[in-house]
Amino acid sequence: MSTASGQASAWRQLPNVLTALRLVLVPPILILLVESRYGIALALVIVAGISDALDGWLARRFGWQSRIGGILDPLADKLLLVGTYVTLGLLGHLPAWLVVLVVLRDVVIVAGALVYHFRFEVVQPEPTQLSKINTVAQLMLVLVVMVELAGGPVPLVVEAGLVWTVGALVVLTLAQYVWIWSLRASRIARERSGR
Repeated sequence: MSTASGQASAWRQLPNVLTALRLVLVPPILILLVESRYGIALALVIVAGISDALDGWLARRFGWQSRIGGILDPLADKLLLVGTYVTLGLLGHLPAWLVVLVVLRDVVIVAGALVYHFRFEVVQPEPTQLSKINTVAQLMLVLVVMVELAGGPVPLVVEAGLVWTVGALVVLTLAQYVWIWSLRASRIARERSGR
């Protein structure tokens, strides 16, 4: 292998390296939250957010997508979001009902995907537009809460509005995924039975 092609191959791994960085940042962020070191935790969440945007842009711009990246990227996002929601909920900074909804949604989706995978066909993750909006809203709520904890001025109405927005989006996206994948499973079952 030439040096040039070896360097090109190494550059192709940059999005995966950035995704791995996000995975590595999750435990320190959660520990810092528990230790009430909110400013540093917020800084690391911002670094994670920048790395997420950058790895996605690099993968799309240069065609550096990979199967492992397609698995690790949403996993890193999910671990960061669920981890921060659970931690902030346990610390009393997010309502328990919202944390339960966020976690329950992900458990139902993952369980449904596993059932679909083993009973019908390989699951190709396809986040809907509404699901992407949900992820952005969840991240915004985490950032707002952490900015407030770090001493930043956050109007109560902003945080309360985001709490209810995230709650509504969690319910809507869960219903949307159940509906979409139930229809697909039903169609495949009908095709298999010859009807």
